[in-house]
Amino acid sequence: MPKVKRSRKAPPDGWELIEPTLDELDQKMREELYEYCIKEGYADKNLIAKWKKQGYENLCCLRCIQTRDTNFGTNCICRVPKSKLEVVMPDGWTGNYFLFKAHLS
Repeated sequence: MPKVKRSRKAPPDGWELIEPTLDELDQKMREELYEYCIKEGYADKNLIAKWKKQGYENLCCLRCIQTRDTNFGTNCICRVPKSKLEVVMPDGWTGNYFLFKAHLS
């Protein structure tokens, strides 16, 4: 996570003495908040782990990458690059909206 931005003003005298302690406390609070959210079910540890991998930054859920849950052993439609998402519907309309809507239901 990025560091918290501080004001542009020069810090007061003695700041360098307490800055490491404040940074350490900030890191500890983030870790405790992370663990609390996992324990209480507000966050999914496995999904967060996937977000840290390249290409999975915008993954909405783990089900989207599980090929065993689909009829043809493929990924969810939300994992298909937008450039390859164009599909012609039976009535002649092209259907990015239809495919996205189908994923939500």
